[in-house]
Parts: sequence; C-alpha cells; structure tokens
Amino acid sequence: MKLLFDHNLPPSLVARLADLFPLSVHVFTVGLDQVTDLEIREYAQREELVIVSKDADFSDLCVLRGFPPKVVWIRRGNCSVNDLEQLLRAIMSRSKHCMLIP
Repeated sequence: MKLLFDHNLPPSLVARLADLFPLSVHVFTVGLDQVTDLEIREYAQREELVIVSKDADFSDLCVLRGFPPKVVWIRRGNCSVNDLEQLLRAIMSRSKHCMLIP
C-alpha cells in the first residue's frame, strides 16, 4: 500500500513509516503543495495512493464522488510527529487488511 500524506502532516512521516509503506510520498515531494484538494484526490486515484490527512474535505469528497481513493482521516488535534507516527502504526496494523480490499 502506498500513502499520500497531505500538506497538514509533516513530510518526515514518509521516512518514519518507510518500513511499512516504502512507496509513500508527501504532497510537497510530488509538487502538489499548491493545488486543490480535488487535484490531490485525482492524483491519488491515478497513482493508486491512499490519502492520509487531517482535512475533512477528503472524506467529504469520498462521500460525494465515491472511492477510490481511500482516505485515512486523522481526527486528532495538535500532536507531535512521534505521536502521529505511533498513531498511524497502530491504525495501520489493526486495519491493514481493510485497506487491501478494493
């Protein structure tokens, strides 16, 4: 599974989670830091990426336009990069089988 981290998450998460998701990217590294959420969604769909974001807009777009792409919506306030990493590791280890279902 490949993840696309949204601009509201630190780019360092790509390297921190590379052991679980080695082909993941951040919007900054693929030149999507100044585009709309819809353009990010279309890129994720085209590249078969799962969007990881703190932004409710991606969840709303899935309701309006359906899947793919899949979205991991992190509903947590300010927290450290370590907290985010541990949260994502815990979520992904519990739900990895769900993410593989088309």
